[in-house]
Amino acid sequence: MFRLFSSLYKQYTTIGHRINIYFNGLNRSAGQISSGNIKSIRRFLSSGVMESLNFDNLVLRSLPIDNEKENFVRQVSGACFSKISPTPVENPVTVAYSTPALQLLDIPETDTLTKEFAEYFSGNKILQGSETAAHCYCGHQFGYFSGQLGDGAAIYLGEIINKKKERWEIQLKGAGLTPYSRTADGRKVLRSTIREFLCSEAMHHLGIPTTRAGSCVTSDSMVVRDIFYDGHPIHEKCSIVLRIAPTFLRFGSFEIFKPVDSQTGRKGPSVGRNDILTQMLEYTIKTFYTEIYDAHKDDLKKMYQEFYRDITHRTARLVAEWQCIGWCHGVLNTDNMSIVGVTIDYGPYGFMDRYDPGFICNNSDDGGRYTYEKQPEICKWNLKKLGEAIQGAIPVSETEPILEDFDAVFEQHYMEKMRKKFGLNKELPNDKDLVDSFLATMHKTGADFTNSFRSLSKLSLPGSADFDYKLELLKRRLLEQCCTLEQLKKTYAPRMDPRQLSMMVSMLQMNPDLLNMLGGSAKAVMVEIKNLEKLKEIKDLTDAEKKGNDDKEWTEWLEKYVARLKVEAEGIESIEEVNRARVEMMDSCNPKFILRNYIAQNAIEAAERGDFTEVKRVLTLLENPFSDSIDFSEVEPQPLSQDQEASCSVASTCERPAKSFTGIAYDSPPPDSLLDLRVT
Repeated sequence: MFRLFSSLYKQYTTIGHRINIYFNGLNRSAGQISSGNIKSIRRFLSSGVMESLNFDNLVLRSLPIDNEKENFVRQVSGACFSKISPTPVENPVTVAYSTPALQLLDIPETDTLTKEFAEYFSGNKILQGSETAAHCYCGHQFGYFSGQLGDGAAIYLGEIINKKKERWEIQLKGAGLTPYSRTADGRKVLRSTIREFLCSEAMHHLGIPTTRAGSCVTSDSMVVRDIFYDGHPIHEKCSIVLRIAPTFLRFGSFEIFKPVDSQTGRKGPSVGRNDILTQMLEYTIKTFYTEIYDAHKDDLKKMYQEFYRDITHRTARLVAEWQCIGWCHGVLNTDNMSIVGVTIDYGPYGFMDRYDPGFICNNSDDGGRYTYEKQPEICKWNLKKLGEAIQGAIPVSETEPILEDFDAVFEQHYMEKMRKKFGLNKELPNDKDLVDSFLATMHKTGADFTNSFRSLSKLSLPGSADFDYKLELLKRRLLEQCCTLEQLKKTYAPRMDPRQLSMMVSMLQMNPDLLNMLGGSAKAVMVEIKNLEKLKEIKDLTDAEKKGNDDKEWTEWLEKYVARLKVEAEGIESIEEVNRARVEMMDSCNPKFILRNYIAQNAIEAAERGDFTEVKRVLTLLENPFSDSIDFSEVEPQPLSQDQEASCSVASTCERPAKSFTGIAYDSPPPDSLLDLRVT
């Protein structure tokens, strides 16, 4: 054992590389070394990097800190941060970690195997060099200014400069009370923590700018939650996620200077403090928009203009990426918009299954403010509010013209990405019509967004030897993605009690203002009415008629696509060579795997039973979203429970490499039994 340890230690230059290369190739079945001894060696070789991270907490040196030392809920004026400490939890344990995310901090995988890892990233222990604090910000929530919000459950740990000289801010979400917790307890639970952990990494590996998640830690400490807001609260485990980003400053960070809002009567806690506003702008631009700062630091007006232009362009490109992947944020408030143009704050979110432009992923969004199709206009609206928030430094008259760039930048980036998804290298004026008609056909047939796009690479360019065969194959595949008549009816089924809906409709007709005063949502009622109308339209439709209509719709669209591909093939000498490159491009833009709600829920339910294997398997899946095959060999399987074995038996198979423990393939749309999953 000692000779093995010594040879390993000398052979490789880094701990993680050294151990992983050896143990990945180790033939355990030959009895060379036990699994327990492997873990012991790994722990022994851990270099304790966590104790020597290179902290440089620039934001706390650059922006004002609250003078109050006590941690209690309050309005915080004249400050951007409040110094506080995380609240410890009982028996923290690591659920999962992201090796690529931790590499940003120079934390080797070996450190994750130590007990100290869970202690540090639950908030029980403080890393050397860390300075813990909570950030003060405001926000427009669902269109209304809410006044002071702040980090009610997130705690800043500091900023780490890694070996590449990159700056990464880290924070713990769910680490306890802060001055901004309002009426909450500062805690997060296992289900929400797993969802944030998994989606942060999923978005990164899909190529979408995002905050990262280094780890998910749970504990024996409990909090009470009413999951469905139905008066039946339960006890859930306190859990914490390690979040990583260049910065967690957001649009709402600049709204602490907002004067009294005419609608809500609320104001920012630091209204009138233009000195802090200019201080925050200088810090933000100098640190994260360095080129703009270096070029215009002697001309403040120009510097602010170019900063606003850059964040406008970044945000437009970001939401274009969301639209192209079929992802919905769910809570696009100004306090959930990053000042550096990355996806931030994974509360209620959702990847679409069946394509629906009116898709709402947040069950609390009664009025449908944050539907999929509205995301671009909401992001633009939020940018307008940012312009208003910084008007103490630059007038709105200077930022409003810049905001008009948004639509053109969004459209350009959206179409560039869509052409790649459709395998188009040439740029034609009517390409937008092709994209729109594809989306419309998916909507009419109830087709799965992700799988329909992934199917497109099955079609070769016209002129290929197997073109007719591939065309038929694509059509068959697209028809397989269409929802059934029963699923369609379930989609349009009313969510309100019929009597309640009838009463709401009557009130809306008599006095719309009264309905709003009573807390009802006129928009929600209109959505219900619209769904009832659609349900009436398909009431007498048969399964055979539905399938016939689907066939007709896709046949008509494929004719358009083939005509466009013929133009694409013009002038090409080597069809096969070009087609190979085209398919590679399409399959690198159209994922096979996304974090569908039911996949996340399966992992959550297993974790709540104490089995973290499924979380790790799903993470592996999401780290390889464009791959046709996933290697799960690095995930150590835990024995299946009787319930899991029963689920696999019902599904006829329990192949670990291809399917979740429920037996459902990871690239499948949700089964009927899981269509009703809702997130609030």
